[in-house]
Amino acid sequence: MRLDKYLKISRLIKRRTVANEACDAGRVLVNGAVARASYSVKVGDVLELHIGERVLKARIESINEYAKKEEAGDMYRVLEG
Repeated sequence: MRLDKYLKISRLIKRRTVANEACDAGRVLVNGAVARASYSVKVGDVLELHIGERVLKARIESINEYAKKEEAGDMYRVLEG
């Protein structure tokens, strides 16, 4: 699954266009490297989101095509932030 789609489905970022813009601006890192929106995420990847002054670090636990609001939080585990 593409990184921008994963960020939207997991609700780490509310809209896919915003996820795309964050990736283009270099504010999304995967395993310590700046990632493009087209990056194919895998279980175990560590995401680092730089949103304003806040930094959120999370590990991907599962990849689902669809997730209800209650299930979205189960797709990742927050490491820092």
